[in-house]
Amino acid sequence: MDIAETYTFRAPPARVWDVLLDPERLAGCIPGCQSLEPLGEGQYRASLNVGVGAVRGKYEATVTISDQAPPWSYKLTIDGTGSAGFLRGEAQVSLAEKDGGTVVTVQGNGQVGGTVARVGQRLLGSVNKMMMDRFFTCLRESAERED
Repeated sequence: MDIAETYTFRAPPARVWDVLLDPERLAGCIPGCQSLEPLGEGQYRASLNVGVGAVRGKYEATVTISDQAPPWSYKLTIDGTGSAGFLRGEAQVSLAEKDGGTVVTVQGNGQVGGTVARVGQRLLGSVNKMMMDRFFTCLRESAERED
């Protein structure tokens, strides 16, 4: 599954960068996130409870943020397993200044396997977009609240 989305924030890149890398804000904005614990520099353990259609599952995932070029880009890698299958993905997250705000571009790909993929295959694309939209809307509100 390919991912290509763009989100606009009414906040400068440095502030958006800080929000995108703040574990507390991330945990509060990731749909279904039960916990997000630091493991070391740029690495976290996430506990998620998510579903596609009627199939719900609890996942334990490792999230890695690497290749950081503050405040302009980083690589995000997720690798998780759970009761309903597995999820893996990586994305390049890029920030660009535009009209006093910031445009965040996310490009990458992901794989989902197991029961959740078999049962919810037709729904995966729309569920993925919905979850990303919720996540970035929450982060946008957090970044813009600081004005």
